[in-house]
Amino acid sequence: QVQLVESGGGLVQAGGSLRLSCAASGRTIRRYDMGWFRQAPGKEREFVAAITWRSSNQYYADSVKGRFTISRDDAKNTVYLQMDNLNFEDTAVYYCAASSYLSPALSVLDYDYWGQGTQVTVSS
Repeated sequence: QVQLVESGGGLVQAGGSLRLSCAASGRTIRRYDMGWFRQAPGKEREFVAAITWRSSNQYYADSVKGRFTISRDDAKNTVYLQMDNLNFEDTAVYYCAASSYLSPALSVLDYDYWGQGTQVTVSS
C-alpha cells in the first residue's frame, strides 16, 4: 500500500505561485507513475499533470501547460507540482495520485492510490 499526503496549498493572488508537495509512504514510488488532479466545486475531478516512473516523461492538461511543472524526487519519495501564473480558474482541491499498473497514466481510472487533497484558492 502507498499512502500519499499533499501539502503546500493555500490562498494566493492571481498571477502568483504555489508549490505543492506529495509525500509518499509505505512503499517507494520509484516504479509508480505519479499524477496531480484537481476538483473544483460542482465539477468532476480532472487531470492536471503526470510524470512517468521510467524516464520521468511529463504530461500536462492544456489548461496548465506552460504554467505548471511536475517533478519527482524518488530519493525523498516525493512528487511536486510547481504552479506559476495562477488564475481564478485554478481554484480547486488538488489531489496527488500513484499508478502501479499503467504508464503513462493520464486519467482518474488509471490510478489506484490517492491522497486526501489540498485546497488551492486563487483570488482575482
